[in-house]
Amino acid sequence: MGKKTVKQEVDLAKLPPLSDKQKAELAALATRPEKDIDYSDMPPLSADFWKSAERGKFYKPTKTSTTVRIDSDVLT
Repeated sequence: MGKKTVKQEVDLAKLPPLSDKQKAELAALATRPEKDIDYSDMPPLSADFWKSAERGKFYKPTKTSTTVRIDSDVLT
């Protein structure tokens, strides 16, 4: 049996309110000192990496051809 994909659209202008548990987690993270953050799974990037970095290298916008029919009196 294949996996089902669940797609959910989120309006960033109308995000659901945070629960009390989520607020407590964010407050605890905000007070955690930088030295306590574990970066072991993310090695630091050297200056050489940033010299060859390109913005939007893998972003390929898609374009779709459409047709719209408008009454002549509306157009004028």
